[in-house]
Parts: sequence; C-alpha cells; structure tokens
Amino acid sequence: MARLRQGLILLLTLLVAACAEQAPVVSVPAATVAAAPAPPPLPPVVPFDQAVLNAGNAVFTAAGSGNRRRAVVIDPLVNGVTGEQSAGTRTLAVRLEELARERYPQFDIQPFNARTVAASPLVMVGTFTPVNAQNQPTGTREAFRFCLVLADLGTGRTVAKSVARAVPAGVDSTPTRVFAESPAWTEDAGIKAYIDTCQATRVGDPIPATYLNGIIAAATINQAMEAYDAERYREALELYGTARSTPGGEQLRVYNGLYLTHARLGQREQAETAFGDLVDYGLRNNRLAVKLLFRDASTAFVAEPRISGDYPMWLHQIARRSARSDACLQVTGHTSASGSAALNDRLSVLRAEYVKGRLEQEAPTLRGRVLATGVAGSQPLVGTGADNASDALDRRVEFKVIPAC
Repeated sequence: MARLRQGLILLLTLLVAACAEQAPVVSVPAATVAAAPAPPPLPPVVPFDQAVLNAGNAVFTAAGSGNRRRAVVIDPLVNGVTGEQSAGTRTLAVRLEELARERYPQFDIQPFNARTVAASPLVMVGTFTPVNAQNQPTGTREAFRFCLVLADLGTGRTVAKSVARAVPAGVDSTPTRVFAESPAWTEDAGIKAYIDTCQATRVGDPIPATYLNGIIAAATINQAMEAYDAERYREALELYGTARSTPGGEQLRVYNGLYLTHARLGQREQAETAFGDLVDYGLRNNRLAVKLLFRDASTAFVAEPRISGDYPMWLHQIARRSARSDACLQVTGHTSASGSAALNDRLSVLRAEYVKGRLEQEAPTLRGRVLATGVAGSQPLVGTGADNASDALDRRVEFKVIPAC
C-alpha cells in the first residue's frame, strides 16, 4: 500500500511538472492591446508664400545646429509625378534662397553645378505636386503638396525634411521652356531617384544610390537646361553631350535636350537621329508618351507648322524603331478630362487609331502588330484640368511594347 501511495504521488508530480512547462494561452482584453499609431495630421493648406516659409523654416532650422558654415546647393525642384520643372518650382527655389540668406547665415547657397557638387555640400531637393483632399496625386486636385529635404553629400544621408501644402490659387505650373518644348516623356530612373530622395526617405536614411551616383550628371544637365532656356544652344548641346557620357547621364532630359538643341541649331539630320534615340530609350523603358496635339474634337493634328511641323518625322522614327523588334505596339490615346466623358472616350480611341494608321503607312511590317486603345481623361499625369500648356502631358499619345498581340 505504501509503495502504491508513493507511485501515485510520483505520477501526480510528473503531471504537474509537464503542465507547468506548457506555455499558457492568455486571453488579452481588447482594451489592453496597444493601438497602432495614428498617421500624422496633414499640413494645413495655406497660401503659397506661407507654405514656402513653413517648409523652408522647418528644414533650415532642423539642419542648422553647429557653428560650422555649410555650403548648400539646390537641385531644382520638380513636379513629383512628371519630374518637370515649372514657373512655380523655380519661384520656390528663389524664395528658399532668399529665406536662407535673410535668416540662416550658417548656410551658404551656391550654384548647382558639377564643380560645387564635387565639394560634397548639403543638397536640397524638393517636389511640388498637385494632390487631392487625401494628399494623393489622383482625382480632383485641391492643393499643392510641397516636400523638401536636405541631404549631406559628405555622409550620404538625409539631415532634415519638411512637408507643407499650398492652395492652388496663384501657383503658376507652366513648365519651363525646355520642358514645355520637350516632345516626349517616359518613366525615368534618374527622376524617380530624385523624387524618392524627397518623398520616400526619413531623416537619417541613406540617400538613394541612383540619385547619389548620378548627381554630377544631374548638375551638368541643369547647366544644359539653363543654357537652352537662355537660347545658348551650342553651349547647351555641348553640356548635354557631356552629361550623356557621365555616369547616370542616361536620362530622358538628356535625350530630349539633344533633340531640341540640334533642332534649334538647324541640324535636321542630327535632330532626327536624336529623336530616334529618344524613341529607343522610351521603348526600352516600355513607355513613351509623345505630345501629339490635335485640333479640338478632331483626329487631325493642329494646323500650326511651328508645333506640328516635325510630327511626320516623329511618326517615321517611332514606326521605324518599333518595327525593329517582333513585339507588338500598343498605342493609347489620352484626352483632357473636361467636356463630355462619352465624347472624350470615343475621341481618344479615334486619335489612337489615326496614329496607328500613320505608323503602319510608315512601316508596313507593323500591320497586325499595332493595337489602338483610348482611355479618355482617366489617366492624367498632371491632373489640374487647366487645359493649357501646363498640363499638355495629359493630352498625349502613349506607346508601349507588349509581348504578343
């Protein structure tokens, strides 16, 4: 009996130990679960000048500690979707320079060029983008979102960031001359890296490698664009050529610039070759948006030689370069969002079909390999609905390579 009792005690002891080793299942009341942090409130929508002051003061103050005077260069601000510079982004840069000189003597604002960048200064980048009420670049645009970042080229990290929003009234979003006259747009790794440096980094993060590795090229491109806008075309051509041979210089801005400068210098053969290179670049990136302007409610191109005079050459190069591969080509027509949705939908298809027909005339081997579609005004890049030069990209024809028809 005593042995039986000892055996039972031993068995109970082992059972208790086994239960103690198992992890208990605990039911936690919902009230005790830590709530996810709420997103920060959106900045108020204020007048343009106030938005500049809000963002500029915040970023200069955050980066202004220490007694050492630092050189700062401003890589020109851009639209955060298209990468274009505008009258508005240039005004922003001027206001920020004035603010730094008036209130922040610890910063020495210098020109953005290859020489100053080589000294590893602080670099300021910024995006100025039309957004909706939810702060996104879609739908009805109700404000301009202004993102500003200071990054240290010496350490390779961001040191300050600020965000502000401005009311659209009084903001001039007309592209600068070189962007207004550029014939084409495509998604570009260099511009994406610039935008990501502003929009996708936090203080202390590394500068995106693509932006950092291409900043000498970006500075040279900036000098080329300044020369073009000032009608110094031979200087611009030389600078664009230098940029193209610089690491990171394989950019849309360079291809557009080489075409424009050859054209302004009357070098027709070189301009046509440069446009062909631009087409190849877009097709390699599988998106080429071309500013083909049509007459109102028509499939005919605008009857203005200064605008549409080069269209036959453009279409010839697009057809010729597209025909080199066995892939198919999708041609998509885009229209303004204003006016009748049904009419715009039909008009975008008809314009795409017209361009399709022109391409097949230029390169008969494309017959059966070109698809025409229309999306009306459902996919704007700018989206302000201004229906003028500021949103010309919203009324475009796009070309995309597709693997099979």
